[in-house]
Amino acid sequence: MSRALAVFHGRFGRATVYQLNRPFNVHAHREGHLIFHVGGTPAQIDVCDQRHLLADDSVVAVNPWEPHNFVPTDTDNGAIFFVLYVNWDWFAPSPANANGLRFGRTFFKRTPSLNRQIRHTAALVCGAPSLSSLDSELRQLIDICHVESWLQSAPAQDIKATAVTDFRVRKCIRLMSESLGTEIELDTIARESGLSRPHFYRLFRTQTGITPNLYLNTLIMEHALDSLVATETPIADISVDLGFSSQSAFTRFFAANVGLAPTEYRRAAKVLRP
Repeated sequence: MSRALAVFHGRFGRATVYQLNRPFNVHAHREGHLIFHVGGTPAQIDVCDQRHLLADDSVVAVNPWEPHNFVPTDTDNGAIFFVLYVNWDWFAPSPANANGLRFGRTFFKRTPSLNRQIRHTAALVCGAPSLSSLDSELRQLIDICHVESWLQSAPAQDIKATAVTDFRVRKCIRLMSESLGTEIELDTIARESGLSRPHFYRLFRTQTGITPNLYLNTLIMEHALDSLVATETPIADISVDLGFSSQSAFTRFFAANVGLAPTEYRRAAKVLRP
């Protein structure tokens, strides 16, 4: 029964409203991630092995590359979530912010003014907005959530940069990116980068915060989303391009990471042009 009520892609990233009743696999995004409950039964969100009960009085904020998943509490009717995926370059370090735009706290409470902003922006997303109305509203909501996540965080936070500095891990990432659509063997990529399998997995997780398999799945999902929204390529062809043995295998993978079938996502998705 999971379905997309609204999906918009734009300069900010993605703004979506989903009705979800199925669990996800553990996954990650290059983007930052804001999750708001806007209707139905509260659900559980796991972020970096910590579980949070997301209801209409709270926010879950996921930093880039943090592993997370969704665990519904009502598998019959599900619940409605307003979800923002903020483009990864918004989180890139800058002279003014050496750590990039990272959230100070994963789980925090909605203030009355933040709750009004969430409700107002979610209604705009569901109302087939124009670029001029939605883009500024989304940026304002993201900024408010960023500030609030730090106001409600502990006084001292040790935020670690996620930059990959080891040249062997950078080579592994390049090989993964260049190998999409083929049968990628991570052991082969490890050998080509001069690493044993145990050393590869340990070093990769130390450098990126996630496993090589999770990183590869993220690359595949990014490519799949771009193909579904930016092209009219048949889903069967997208499946082949990404190295899946069948369209049904791709559909299972996509639904386990997005919560929806690719046909449902494509049906709902719209691109806001500048």
